[in-house]
Amino acid sequence: MTVAPASRHPTFSVIVTTHDRPALVRRALSSVAAQSHAPLEVIVADDGEHDVDLEGLEARLVGLCVLKSEARRAAAARNLAAREARGEVLALLDDDDRWQRDHLEALAVAFRDPATMIAYRDTAIVREDDALREHGRLEIAHDWDAAWMRHDDFIAPSALAVRRSLFDRLGGFDENFRYSEDWDFLLRAAAISPPLRVPGVTALISIRESGNSSADRGAERRACLDRLSARHGLPELEIKTFWQVAESLAVERSS
Repeated sequence: MTVAPASRHPTFSVIVTTHDRPALVRRALSSVAAQSHAPLEVIVADDGEHDVDLEGLEARLVGLCVLKSEARRAAAARNLAAREARGEVLALLDDDDRWQRDHLEALAVAFRDPATMIAYRDTAIVREDDALREHGRLEIAHDWDAAWMRHDDFIAPSALAVRRSLFDRLGGFDENFRYSEDWDFLLRAAAISPPLRVPGVTALISIRESGNSSADRGAERRACLDRLSARHGLPELEIKTFWQVAESLAVERSS
């Protein structure tokens, strides 16, 4: 990773998407408040039916605001927040995930290089019950691998940061995707600038028994994968959770 000596840390806008999960979004925002590198602002894109309660968080988060989204899908909520963002880099966080203290700090160093357009941290996939008690974890610490991305998406949105100029050039997330919009976005971004891995497990990705979209095996999830495959010339894709992807990567490393 090359960093231009005379460059400065870019400004970060943190974009948090949430949908009627008050305890989870408060946990996610608390992890943002604890960052060693403070963002310029935190924008919560709320596409739930009930207002987000941020009492007690305003004093801990500079530039905190909430935008109401009516689209009921993550792609549209993220795009709404991005249109209002003032930072040079957009860092994404889903409401059921959280960051370790140095998540933004290492990304800020990476984005000091003007050639860095999109970057990601390593992740821990955490199994939790609905009371948020942990029952196991697997790590994904893998360099960008275009061949692997043809059959498995191993980069969770909450590990990802993208320079605003690239986000705008791509037109943001494709709102026609209810699922796999992040996979589509990564593949389109990689065609312009390969994503940079910033080593270190700092993104904790929650896998729960309920409310876990990656476990959805319905017709629309299948249709989104088929659309993704057709758009990018991929083979037929399996429905997998990030836990299953982490298991597959572990098998590859041991073989």
